[in-house]
Amino acid sequence: MKSMTKLVFAAFAAAAIPAAAQSPDTVNQGYLVDTRGGIVMSGFGLCWRTIEWTPARAVQGCDPVNRPVPVGAAPAQAPVAVAQAAPAFVPAPAPRPAVVPMRKKMSFSADALFAFDKAVLKPEGKVMLDGLVNELKTVSYDVIALTGHADRFGSDAYNQKLSERRVNAVKDYLVVKGIPANRMTAMGKGESQPETRPGDCKGPKNAKVIACLQPDRRVDVEVTGTEMGSSQ
Repeated sequence: MKSMTKLVFAAFAAAAIPAAAQSPDTVNQGYLVDTRGGIVMSGFGLCWRTIEWTPARAVQGCDPVNRPVPVGAAPAQAPVAVAQAAPAFVPAPAPRPAVVPMRKKMSFSADALFAFDKAVLKPEGKVMLDGLVNELKTVSYDVIALTGHADRFGSDAYNQKLSERRVNAVKDYLVVKGIPANRMTAMGKGESQPETRPGDCKGPKNAKVIACLQPDRRVDVEVTGTEMGSSQ
């Protein structure tokens, strides 16, 4: 008797609750349906699930519907803004000094360096060579060529020996002052390379002619190396 009462009540309730208009593909989807195949909904908009209901049979309007994502398809993602760091300030490299080939030649009067017909440096001659040493400290030199010369008075052999003694005296003094000996060459040329021209100092040996031949008595210094200059 009680079972009959429940069935009658269920039938009455089903008839009393309006049915949602659904397409035929919603039949037997895990919800209670009416005789037309529509899902029965309560007055509060709720659907009744049957024991056959599974999440895969969920119907929009009754339950949230999660559609499967096709295999191999990545879910759409909102673009992520990537913060870009401001480029670091890199200072321009300082210009490198240019390396300039350098070749300097200077002559020292033998009369200023030595007494007449001598090969011993005078005090004033040492002062002159000290100035040369200070100048060499400001350049990068490779070779310092020292060449001694004599005037025409005297034999060729004597003048050759005198020019050699004098140029070696200059080299020895520069070594004492810190100039490396292996950076210097020293040779005597005797009277073979005069500065005066033939006929400039005519006459026998006397004070006037000796003074005229003064440019021939000398020690030449030629410096070869590099110096630093601006690249701009």
